[in-house]
Amino acid sequence: MQDVLRCHNIHKSYHDGRNVTPVLHDVSLSINAGEHVAILGSSGSGKSTLLHLLGGLDTPSSGEVHFKGKSLNSLSANALATLRNEEMGFIYQFHHLLGEFSALENVAMPLRIRGLSASAAQEKARAMLDEVGLSHRLDHLPAEMSGGERQRTAIARALVTEPSVVLADEPTGNLDDTTGDQIYKLLTALSEQKRTAFVVVTHDISLAKKMDRVLRIKDGRLVQSSAEEV
Repeated sequence: MQDVLRCHNIHKSYHDGRNVTPVLHDVSLSINAGEHVAILGSSGSGKSTLLHLLGGLDTPSSGEVHFKGKSLNSLSANALATLRNEEMGFIYQFHHLLGEFSALENVAMPLRIRGLSASAAQEKARAMLDEVGLSHRLDHLPAEMSGGERQRTAIARALVTEPSVVLADEPTGNLDDTTGDQIYKLLTALSEQKRTAFVVVTHDISLAKKMDRVLRIKDGRLVQSSAEEV
């Protein structure tokens, strides 16, 4: 099976003056097309750091990240931004919606950046918002929506481009159980239709158990677990 995302011997440390804080040590993994992978770990273990490295939002201190065989380290900032827009979807722990834009405009934004016309982008955005149960919130600003609605809007924004891989940081953290289950079913449907891979950092054990594979970060190192061991 072909991997869509792979990292090899990743190390990451942060430097603050003369202090060095190691976060990740010799992390290697590969994510196949259509695969669902959960990453578990205690707060501060490096889960979100790993997600940022996989998405090219941060650079490793050493080691390499490859997307479909292409090294992210070798790409210019513009090329990396284009790759993220065309191939990756991001769901953040805190939604990071643009406060001055409506839900419809927020979800359409990555398509507009890609070059789609406003009408085409909004048509796709409207359909995706309907998929996450927000057809009644199209014209609402983030401040006018609940935390769960804002998170669903962020999920719609990540999925609207039909990415090859979605990197999600606590995607169901602000959702009730019923809505979280609906979102997981939506992610699964997209995966089946488009062979989209999902890498999900989560504290939600019930969500992790639904994944194809479960990884744990402990003391900055990656440890594989089975869903039954979670």
